[in-house]
Amino acid sequence: MTPGQPEQAIQNEHDYILQTYPRPDFVLERGEGAYLYDTAGRRYLDFVAGIAVNALGHNDPAIVQTLAEQAPKLIHVSNLYHTIPGGELAKLLVASSPALDRVFFSNSGTEAIEGAIKFARKFARERHGPNKTSIVAFENSFHGRTMGAVAVTAREKYRQPFMPVMPGARFAPFNDVAALEEAITDDVCAVIVEPVQGEGGLHVADQAFLQRIRTLCDQHGALLIFDEIQCGMGRTGTLWAHEPYGVHPDIMALAKPLANGLPIGAILLTDQVAGVIKPGDHGTTFGGGPLITAVAQVVFRRISDPQFLTHVRHVSSYLDEALQDFAQSHADRVPAVRGRGLMRGLQITGSAATVRAAAHDVGLLVATAGEDVVRLLPPLIITPQHVDEAMAKLAQALQ
Repeated sequence: MTPGQPEQAIQNEHDYILQTYPRPDFVLERGEGAYLYDTAGRRYLDFVAGIAVNALGHNDPAIVQTLAEQAPKLIHVSNLYHTIPGGELAKLLVASSPALDRVFFSNSGTEAIEGAIKFARKFARERHGPNKTSIVAFENSFHGRTMGAVAVTAREKYRQPFMPVMPGARFAPFNDVAALEEAITDDVCAVIVEPVQGEGGLHVADQAFLQRIRTLCDQHGALLIFDEIQCGMGRTGTLWAHEPYGVHPDIMALAKPLANGLPIGAILLTDQVAGVIKPGDHGTTFGGGPLITAVAQVVFRRISDPQFLTHVRHVSSYLDEALQDFAQSHADRVPAVRGRGLMRGLQITGSAATVRAAAHDVGLLVATAGEDVVRLLPPLIITPQHVDEAMAKLAQALQ
């Protein structure tokens, strides 16, 4: 960029873009692997990855090549016609998802949640009548910002400005097995839960908690929806975050990393649920387009490769040890380490936003989760050397 252009870019955003995001005062221009560069040429180690989106980092050669090959062929035709890439991606997803049989493609995670809610309500109406409409979600949950998704998002700051939101949602304490008995009753059509909560503070679901949800859903004729939008596709060390629990959902929502930055979401569902959804019940103009699903195939094949997942587990273990050591050496500032895999949080004393800003100053991008949690969501391609660099920069940011 020529001199003055970064300032003009910031001014343009301030003058013409709706101000819903407070952004730092630098302008990112390009990326390579686990690093981003601003218009002044300054390098940042990226431990945000587009909020768990850029799982393969930046400027991945296979993704760039796929874009170059597919774009001249076909970018969009809508869902009125058959194309090849979408069906191939759906086949890959189903083959890698035990107990789930069908896919609906959307454009985002919040749209995947909206579709999951609609499918659950339709299933309950068809199988149980019109009065089984309640949805159980959990404290600290975050499922998106559209009206149905925000209705099942627990944090008041996301819900209150838009009341009344969709009726029928109730919230139970996360990881409280006893509370499930009262929450999941015969009027419930679905229970929605993140195996690892993201925005809500990097809380990991307990084994007994998810198992009891599954049992109570079966007893009361409710569907179990797993929100794996942030925690899914390799981020916790297995392809799906729910795999280690041995608990299978009826519906699963995916999105963030699926096309490494291109907009896509997906709803996976059982044949039993799919059987009640008829033509016209749901739709999308852009969802599952050939350009994005061609890229998503490349991403999914890479991440689902056993060797790649072994790498994620290895570097996750290294990161965990580094975070535990970091917490011990900064015990006055870091009372807890949370999360799993490469989806981690440092609870801190003081403002997480202040630490985030200080990290920017030393060349590290991190996110927050609430007021007091620094959130780490690095690309899945990071190495132990990247972890060492991040820990050194975090130490500087805490000073």
